[in-house]
Amino acid sequence: MRGLRYDRILAGTALALVLALAPNAYAQPDQLEANVPMPARATLPPPSGADINGKDDAAATTNAVTPNQGPTTPAEAAPAEAPPPDPFAALDPADRPIAEKVRDLLAAKVDKIFANNKKERSTVEAFYQGRTFVPLWLDRGVPNARAKAVIERLSKADADGLDLKDYKTPSFDASSPEALAEAELKFTATVLTFARHLQAGRFLQNRVGKDIEMPQQPPEQADVLSKVVNAADASAALDEFAPPHEGYRKLKAKLAELRGSTAAEDDKFVRIPDGPMVRPGMDDARMPLLRKRLNVGGDESSTKYDKELVEAVKAFQKSKSGAADGVLGANTVRQLNGASPPKRTDSIETIVVNMERWRWLPRDMGKAHVVVNIPDFMLRVYKDGALHWSTRIVVGLPSKQTPLLTGQMKYITVNPTWNVPPSIIQNEYLPALAQDPTVLSRMGLKVVNNRDGSIHIYQPPGEGNALGRVRFNFPNRFLVYQHDTPDKHLFAHDARAYSHGCMRVQDPPKYAEVLLNLVRPTEGWTADKIRKMYGTAEVDIQFPTFIPVNLTYQTAFVDDDGKLQIRRDIYGIDGRMMAAIKTERGTIEMVQDRPTEGSQVVRRARPEQPRQVGFFEALFGARTPQPQPPARVPTTQRTQQQNRVR
Repeated sequence: MRGLRYDRILAGTALALVLALAPNAYAQPDQLEANVPMPARATLPPPSGADINGKDDAAATTNAVTPNQGPTTPAEAAPAEAPPPDPFAALDPADRPIAEKVRDLLAAKVDKIFANNKKERSTVEAFYQGRTFVPLWLDRGVPNARAKAVIERLSKADADGLDLKDYKTPSFDASSPEALAEAELKFTATVLTFARHLQAGRFLQNRVGKDIEMPQQPPEQADVLSKVVNAADASAALDEFAPPHEGYRKLKAKLAELRGSTAAEDDKFVRIPDGPMVRPGMDDARMPLLRKRLNVGGDESSTKYDKELVEAVKAFQKSKSGAADGVLGANTVRQLNGASPPKRTDSIETIVVNMERWRWLPRDMGKAHVVVNIPDFMLRVYKDGALHWSTRIVVGLPSKQTPLLTGQMKYITVNPTWNVPPSIIQNEYLPALAQDPTVLSRMGLKVVNNRDGSIHIYQPPGEGNALGRVRFNFPNRFLVYQHDTPDKHLFAHDARAYSHGCMRVQDPPKYAEVLLNLVRPTEGWTADKIRKMYGTAEVDIQFPTFIPVNLTYQTAFVDDDGKLQIRRDIYGIDGRMMAAIKTERGTIEMVQDRPTEGSQVVRRARPEQPRQVGFFEALFGARTPQPQPPARVPTTQRTQQQNRVR
């Protein structure tokens, strides 16, 4: 109790002292309150729903006022964004306005330069974007060395059989950036057109006919621009798009030679008078004329039928697909007199259309490949760029043309069965049966009545088979192939267009030997070995690697002696192509590579009864190693395909 009382005395004393020191504090409470420091009041808006729910109110926070600061502005809330970089800052001041106009032209909705080729436009736009729209052909508004080299190359486009009017150079003399930018893009379009025409041609091949299926591969537009930009010589870079084949280069040289000659040379033709047969070593008064006719050097007054003349006559006979015996007989004289060279202008046009067809062929023909020249009635096998072997062939009639195509030789069939196409049954054999019910059996044909009421006619393997003893298979949509034939006498004719579209080979066993030794070189294949396989059972000999086959149409070519050879346009393709060259231009798209198939050796015994076959096999005559479901073919197209067989 004593401690508590003592505390109270101290508290009272302290209070008395306070009152004594501030006598007015108790009497004037407002003054006392004024002397106590208090925080300043914040002027805040009334509470919102977000405040009540405990959520942030960004707007209220933004508009909040501090004692010494007004409302916060957006500029004070975040730093200002830097302006975007100038894409043209690094350009030469003279190039900048042109680059800007190039960009604007490519971005414009109305395109008057690439309006007919959207893919080309997008490629060009991407190309120029990648170089910040810097002009390709101009430096400071003036054509650069690259442009001058390309302009010079385009001025010689006719040397490749092309038309100079297709590659006009726009004027670079304009003063305004917009006009120069337009000239820049127009010239780019011209260069792309020239590269496409040089490599793939000026129009789609189906403009000429439906029986054509060549690769016709145009260059990638981005590749063209890349090569031109990176090449030390832009003109040489464009030359790379021309066909690389020796046959094309020889025709190009011959075209230049003919254009450099005079029209008066058309009349320089020497006729050989009729006379007795002349053999090598004999004398004849016509020899000086013969020497002049065949352009053979030596003593112009000599009447001796010497070695040089004999070789020239043999070459001429060979060019006419005749017996090259070197004997100057009545038939050879008739051919010499009837083979007056075509007029210079006609030869030039023939060369031009043939150069165009060279652009349809694959650029890489293959280390070993087969070339059929339809109007020359010849088949040639090439190895490592040189002629390896050749033989005569029979091709399709003008009404049943052998197609132009590129395929892959995949296997050989020995002792093939010929399944007669429905078109031949309908158009030829049924009318023959109506007149003579035994005619087919006498021909060695078998007739099978199908359940649906139709009939199937086939010819078993044998010496008299329409396909002969060997068939060479390169599957294609036209269902044509190469094969043997019992009609050997046809190979003695100069013009040999007698088949339904397939190619009949004069010496099939030797052809088989040549091909098999290319793909199976360690197995010792010979023509005799092939002949020993003749019998009644079909045998398929597969190729472990395929051999490219090209069915071409060369009415003009330069032979090994450097002479221009002209062949008759048996299918009228030259005329249609020349008309297209004068009128047609079109965009040629890339085509997909065709799939390849595996291979294996398949042996089949001859069945006692013919099995039921699908449409493809009925036409093609044998099962493929890996059969695929046959595609549905429209009736009109099916009829055309059926007419190809044989």
